[in-house]
Amino acid sequence: MKKIAVAAATGNLGKRVAQQISLQGAETVLLGQNLERLTQLNISNSTPAVADLSNREQMIEATKGVDALFILVPPVLNTTSLEEWYHQVTDAGIAAVNANKIKKVVLISSLGASTTPNLATVSYCGAMEVAFDKLSTNILALRPGYFMENFVQQAKSIMKDGKFSFPFDGDHDIPFISTDDIGDAAAHYLLDETWAGHWKLNLMGPENITLKDAAARLTTLTNKPIEYVQQSFDELKAQLKTLGITDKVLQELVDLHNALGDPNGAYATPRTPEVSTSTSFEQFAKQKLLPLL
Repeated sequence: MKKIAVAAATGNLGKRVAQQISLQGAETVLLGQNLERLTQLNISNSTPAVADLSNREQMIEATKGVDALFILVPPVLNTTSLEEWYHQVTDAGIAAVNANKIKKVVLISSLGASTTPNLATVSYCGAMEVAFDKLSTNILALRPGYFMENFVQQAKSIMKDGKFSFPFDGDHDIPFISTDDIGDAAAHYLLDETWAGHWKLNLMGPENITLKDAAARLTTLTNKPIEYVQQSFDELKAQLKTLGITDKVLQELVDLHNALGDPNGAYATPRTPEVSTSTSFEQFAKQKLLPLL
């Protein structure tokens, strides 16, 4: 029986991957820092393993005997530098692969990861790909677009004020994708024995849509006026400062949003047939957003 370790198993992506792997009968090692939350996932044929993804020794111990590893860098703000955080998680993951001779790795990167430097976490994902590609094991980097689940964080504003905001131009078309589709793709390739080598796969959802279009679609779905209001970068900075983050992390997050909002940047990636996934914006909204409204 195949044994697969899943990093950040209590998050949206990790949980979906673990669930799909379990449905196919594989044994799953659930990696995370909270034993109670790992246990509460109630995923059959799984074993919780408490491990800090940035700790080499803990990752090596937690992944002993696994055939494949799903890894991503979870979002954190209580760090001095996101760049350093990405480096630490990458380093610990590589140490685990080397120590335990893990045969297959599927990692979550980002659309545009190999474009240009100075794109904050997009560039850090590119550095992670380069580091893992130095290994002799089989490596697949999935490069998703912008998560539809970012709308969930604005459910209160949509419900109360009839509006939502991002620091992007309303006419900027974005490859929105459901995290469920990303998790399903990761699970597929973790279980698939037919691929080998080092390769990348863009994941861009079923279509690119603008934020003005998203507002129109939400208006139709909710039968109430929903408006998109572009957030200024000064407003974004003020909002981020309330989180108590360092100046370095603040600048990294501003750089990230600048990169994602560039009409000639990461999201200008050409759309080809293999990059499309199935969950539409309307399906996502009905399943995950409207119940909150």
